[in-house]
Amino acid sequence: MAFDGLFSHSMINELNDLLINGRVTKVQHPYTNELILTIRSNKQNHRLLLSAHSIYARCQLTNIPYINPLEPSNFCMTLRKYLDGAFLTEIKQHQNDRIIFFTFFKRDELGDKKELALVVELMGKHSNIILFDKNTKKIIDCIKHISPSQNSYRTLLPGNLYRMPPSQDDKINPFNYNEEQLFKFLSTTIDFQKQNIQKNIEGFGADSAIELAYLLNNTKEKNKTFNTFINKFNNVNPTLAKKNNKWFLLPFPYQTINEEEQSFLTLSDLCDEFYGNKAEQDRVNQQIGDILNKLKNEKHKAEQKLPKLEKTLLEADNAEFIRQQGELLTTFLHDVPKGAKEVVLHNYYDDNKEITIKLDPAYSPSKNAQKYFKKYQKLKKGIHIIQEQIKTTKNDINYLNTLIAEIELASPLEIPDIKEELIKMGFLKEKKKQARKKKKSIPYKYRSTTGINILVGKNNLQNDELTLKKARKNYIWLHAKDIPGSHVIIEDSNPDENTLIEAANIAAYHSKYRNSANVPVDYVTIKNIHKPNGTKPGYVIFKNQKTLFVTPNEKEVKSLFIE
Repeated sequence: MAFDGLFSHSMINELNDLLINGRVTKVQHPYTNELILTIRSNKQNHRLLLSAHSIYARCQLTNIPYINPLEPSNFCMTLRKYLDGAFLTEIKQHQNDRIIFFTFFKRDELGDKKELALVVELMGKHSNIILFDKNTKKIIDCIKHISPSQNSYRTLLPGNLYRMPPSQDDKINPFNYNEEQLFKFLSTTIDFQKQNIQKNIEGFGADSAIELAYLLNNTKEKNKTFNTFINKFNNVNPTLAKKNNKWFLLPFPYQTINEEEQSFLTLSDLCDEFYGNKAEQDRVNQQIGDILNKLKNEKHKAEQKLPKLEKTLLEADNAEFIRQQGELLTTFLHDVPKGAKEVVLHNYYDDNKEITIKLDPAYSPSKNAQKYFKKYQKLKKGIHIIQEQIKTTKNDINYLNTLIAEIELASPLEIPDIKEELIKMGFLKEKKKQARKKKKSIPYKYRSTTGINILVGKNNLQNDELTLKKARKNYIWLHAKDIPGSHVIIEDSNPDENTLIEAANIAAYHSKYRNSANVPVDYVTIKNIHKPNGTKPGYVIFKNQKTLFVTPNEKEVKSLFIE
């Protein structure tokens, strides 16, 4: 289901249990439409994610790490000014809509009590996060500024009064309803469908509406069935369910979505699992999407260039035949008529068979012969150059494939390392040095179930350093076979079979075939690896390798992760 009004109701119950009376200790604005508030409550730090993303808008606690920009945004600075040290006194949903109010209490510089509301509107492309004074209703700031030209109904700009989105008062609030109104709807509807439930009851996403329609159509006790269904949102069993190869996040199992199910302790854990990879890839695209398009264009150009070079090489391979025609014209010069477009001669290079040689009628016979010799010399010299160009172009295509795969598999935390590689390889211009000193990136570290360390390069530069400089010659190296992926090192010369399989799983997971089955992974000792001179970062050749076949398992990989 989507993060609809029903799911919001359940999430607010969860947040109330953990956060009420907690104090804001940190405000972060890591990405354009996402906010992180660290709230200290019951001797624990909770990281509250508020997202106004057009597709992944939500409120939840999160354990996913985020990378902060070097310079905080104006919105972040405003929130720090007003919310740092404030106490969270109330979390409330507007009716059963996707509008959630977080009320904070704080004293200003004069010691006067101040109540502030941070409202999160989860409304698709119109999602927003707005801070306003609860007493005056005056907007202090919002994550998205909406001018009168963008929305004639309400303006969302600092200094304006906060106005609610259009109301849905004509709909039934499933948690606070008029019994007569509900009875009328349940008793007069003959065939319950998704559409009539969404039209009459507030806060129902498509999946919940389909589930309720199914339940109501299969019972005579409409009122009891409705109440039983709604009450479950106050006593949840967070579930990730699958139907038609698509995953759904549910506050409890649905009968209409039950092909495969996985339970979670909290709704926030469920959201981390459901939204994590999708939202992270979107953040990667925000940060480096233009570069990804540029790399794909460069790859397309190289792929178009390659067949042209190969065609030119075929022509160059014809150089010997060009020379022979020049020799024949020179030998039979007196038999070649002036002004002719072609001449037929006996080819003594091929058992005196007749050969037709094309001529330029504007040139004399001797100049036509010289023209063939010049073309021969040009082609002969060009063969080596073209062969080098073909080799370089193929290397460029392979390297661009690895860069594209890096970005497509990257998390936001890996973007700085990828940018560093792109700068060194000339795809990005280096920005002016920042005041904050950048921490040197280190490879990912895993540990096998038998206690052996496994290292993984985050980008091609790190792959080279890890494999060619840091790893001992007797360590085991792994890489997904013939596809872009990370270099993986087992820090052991004779690892057990379990460690080898786990490392192969990690190598397959950190490759372009992350979502494939039966992925081939080569493994070999470091001493059998060599990097040819002049090759791109990450490229190596090796011998005496063996191959394992594994199916990447994300849960197993994450369970072995250390840092």
